[in-house]
Amino acid sequence: MGDNKRKRGRKPKTPTPETLATTSASPPPPPTTTSAADDEDDVVFSVSNVEIIDPKSPRRGRGRPKKLPKLSENGAHDPPAAPDPTDSDPGTAWEGGARVVPSMDAVVKVFCTHTEPNFSLPWQRKRQFSSSSSGFVIGGRRVLTNAHSVEHYTQVKLKKRGSDTKYLATVLAIGTECDIAMLTVDDDEFWEGVSPVEFGELPALQDAVTVVGYPIGGDTISVTSGVVSRIEILSYVHGSTELLGLQIDAAINSGNSGGPAFNDKGTCVGIAFQSLKHEDAENIGYVIPTPVIMHFIKDYEKNGAYTGFPILGIEWQKMENPDLRTSMGMKPDQKGVRIRRIDPTALESQVLKPSDILLSFDGVNIANDGTVPFRHGERIGFSYLISQKYTGDNSKVKVLRNSEILSFDIKLASHKRLIPSHIKGRPPSYYIVAGFVFTAVSVPYLRSEYGKDYEFEAPVKLLDKMLHSLRQSPDEQLVVVSQVLVADINIGYEDIVNTQVLAFNGKPVKNLKSLASMVENCDDEFLKFDLEYQQVAVLQTKTAKAATLDILATHCIPSAMSDDLKT
Repeated sequence: MGDNKRKRGRKPKTPTPETLATTSASPPPPPTTTSAADDEDDVVFSVSNVEIIDPKSPRRGRGRPKKLPKLSENGAHDPPAAPDPTDSDPGTAWEGGARVVPSMDAVVKVFCTHTEPNFSLPWQRKRQFSSSSSGFVIGGRRVLTNAHSVEHYTQVKLKKRGSDTKYLATVLAIGTECDIAMLTVDDDEFWEGVSPVEFGELPALQDAVTVVGYPIGGDTISVTSGVVSRIEILSYVHGSTELLGLQIDAAINSGNSGGPAFNDKGTCVGIAFQSLKHEDAENIGYVIPTPVIMHFIKDYEKNGAYTGFPILGIEWQKMENPDLRTSMGMKPDQKGVRIRRIDPTALESQVLKPSDILLSFDGVNIANDGTVPFRHGERIGFSYLISQKYTGDNSKVKVLRNSEILSFDIKLASHKRLIPSHIKGRPPSYYIVAGFVFTAVSVPYLRSEYGKDYEFEAPVKLLDKMLHSLRQSPDEQLVVVSQVLVADINIGYEDIVNTQVLAFNGKPVKNLKSLASMVENCDDEFLKFDLEYQQVAVLQTKTAKAATLDILATHCIPSAMSDDLKT
C-alpha cells in the first residue's frame, strides 16, 4: 500500500522513467541506449514531453503577464512573457521568449493512385488502388514526399490545408534509395498563400521534434510531438539501403509518411518515413534527416534527375581482435577495417585488393569497428562519409598492404547486386517460348512469389545469391524459369518453378536479353536448357516456336517478350 501511494504521489512529476522501467521484462526500449557519451543525456531524458510542453509552459504563461504592469512601473527591463501556449494552434514551439509557429499551411495531403506490376504474371499489372500520405512545400514550386507514397503511380493529386480542391501533380524525381520523391503542380492557384518550409540543422539528442501530417484516424491535419532519441546509420526499408536517420519517440502512423518534422525553431529537420512495429517496442518512429534531404535536392538540381547515393564497392571486416591486427602487419597506433571482397564491376577493383586494410576515407581515420567521429561524444559508421558524396565524385583512400601505406584516388559510383532490391518503377522483363516463362529475379519478384516473408520462404539458393553474390559484369542477371504454362509441347516440365537457367545449348546465360536472342536465332534441332540442380529441359525447335503462338493466345498474353527485349 505504501509503495502504491508513493507512486501515485510521484506520478505527476516524473512519469516517464517509471513507465519505461516497467514496460516489459525485456531490455528497455532503444532510447535508453543512445550513443551519447555524456551523463547529462540521462538526466535530460528523464524529462517527458508532457512535462516540457504542458505543465511548465502554461504556468509561466498564466503567471507572468499579471506582473508586467508592476514591473513596468518600477522600470524593470525583464523581457515580456510569451503568450499562453493553450491559446495557439497545435504544433507551435518556443524560441527564446517568443513562440515560433511551423509552416503548417505548407503541409499538404498527397493522394496517389497506384498500379503495381504483376511480377508473377509480368505481361500484366495488378488491380489499381489508392493511398493517401503527406508532403510539404519547399522552395522553387516543389513538394517533397516519400518515394513509397508515389511508387508505381498513375495519378498524383495534392490538397492544401483548409482547401476543398485537389490539384494534379507531376512527379519530377523519385529517389528510391533515400525514400524521397519531388513533385510539382502546374496550376498557379495551388501556390497562392503558401510559404515554403525552411530546413534546419541536424538536431541533437533529446531535441524536441513535432511531426505534422495526415495519418489515419481522421481527415484533418495531425500533430504529434517527441524528442530525438537516436542518430545513426539506419536501414531504409523501401530502398534496402543504409543511410543516416533519426529515431524519435513521436507517433508515426500510416499516412504520416512524407510529412515534415519540425524542431522548436519552426524549421524542418526531417521527413517522417517509417516506424518500428514490434511487440517489445513502442513509439519508435524514423525520420529522414536534412543531410539526406539536401543531398537529394542538390543531386536533382545538379544533374536534372536523381542519380542516387554512391557506395564503396567493398565488403569489409572489423579488426577488433589484436591477434588479427598483428597478423595483418598493423602497428599499435594503426586502426582500420579489412577488405573482404570487392565488387568486380566497381572501379575500386582496379586499385584495391582483398585483405587490404582500409585506414582512412578522405582524410578521416576509420576505427577498428568501422566508425568515424561524428559529433561531440558520438561516432557513426564510415559509410556516412561516402553517402555525403555524389555519383562521379573522387575520394582519397589510404590502405595498408603488406605493412606499406598506399593512397588511391577513387571515383565513386552506385552499384547493384546480382539480385537488385528494386527496379525503379520499370515493368518487369519476361520471355516466353513453348510455355516456359523466363524472367530476371529481383527482390520485388521474390516478394510477389513468396509474400512478405520471402526471406524465409524462397528457395535457399536464391536467397544465398541475393545476399552474397556479386555481379561479374554490369549487365549480368539471374534468369529463372518462373513457371511453365501447361501445353502438350511441355509435358513433364510442369513442376519447374523458379529454377535458375545456367546455359542454353551449351552457352552460359548472361542475362534475359541474351537468352531471348539466342533462342530466337537458334537454328539447331533442339532447344536445350541447362537448369540448376542438374536439371535439363529439351524441346524441338520448330514445334516449340510454333506452339508458342497458341499458348500466348490461350492465356491472353499480348507478346512473347517484354518491350525492353525487343530493342
